[in-house]
Order: sequence, then C-alpha cells, then structure tokens
Amino acid sequence: MANKQIKVTLVKSLAGQLKNISASVRGLGLRKPHQTVEVSDTPQNRGMIGAASHLLKVSPPAEGGKS
Repeated sequence: MANKQIKVTLVKSLAGQLKNISASVRGLGLRKPHQTVEVSDTPQNRGMIGAASHLLKVSPPAEGGKS
C-alpha cells in the first residue's frame, strides 16, 4: 500500500499564536515562514494541519519522478 504524502507550506509567522498551534506546526516539521515539507497523509497529521489551517497552505505533492 502506497503511503500518500501531502505538501504543507507555512505561509504566516508563528508569532503571537497559542502554544498548541505552534506545537502543531513544529510537529509537522515546519520552522520558518514559506518553508515547505511533505508529510504522510494520516489522521494525526490532518489534525495538526486543522489546528493551524489559518497559517498553512496544503497541496498534493507534484506527480511524477517515481517509477
């Protein structure tokens, strides 16, 4: 079974955010604004994305490259 990935980009700063929102963003592996990471599409990661949805941009990864 293929492990689906999603791209997550931090579009706004964490300054002034609640600790649980900052912790969710850090848990996704995002440290700086405009940084992009690929994470597994799991319920846990979707929950962290939902907590900080106002700071993030989510998109599917680019197709191709894997044969």
